[in-house]
Amino acid sequence: VQLQASGGGLVQLGGSLSLPCAASGRTFRMYTKGWFRQAPGKEREFVATISGSGGTTYYADSVKGRFTISRDNAKNTVYLQMNSLKPEDTAVYYCVADPRIFDIGPRRTSSSAYDYWGQGTEVTVSS
Repeated sequence: VQLQASGGGLVQLGGSLSLPCAASGRTFRMYTKGWFRQAPGKEREFVATISGSGGTTYYADSVKGRFTISRDNAKNTVYLQMNSLKPEDTAVYYCVADPRIFDIGPRRTSSSAYDYWGQGTEVTVSS
């Protein structure tokens, strides 16, 4: 049971980055998936989540309109496309997955709403 996030790196203010997260070891294909992040010295925070079918998404206000979460169930992969990046987006980004079925909305912003966590990939936005 593994979630492997990648794609992190250094990017300039206003730039873009795409983070893929591949699942392996168990069938995650229809699990709810999402992304959290943790900046240095700060608490972990919710970024985005997507339903098993990919039809419903929910975002933190801080990234709405700039980030897009998507998934390819055939590849068992979830993606986070990040545009118009800001220095405050600098963080370690974690992908998450959960088999339980409940609404894609505010309840999914808690870290306790996800059973499975990846190891994280670091994103640094320079000004």
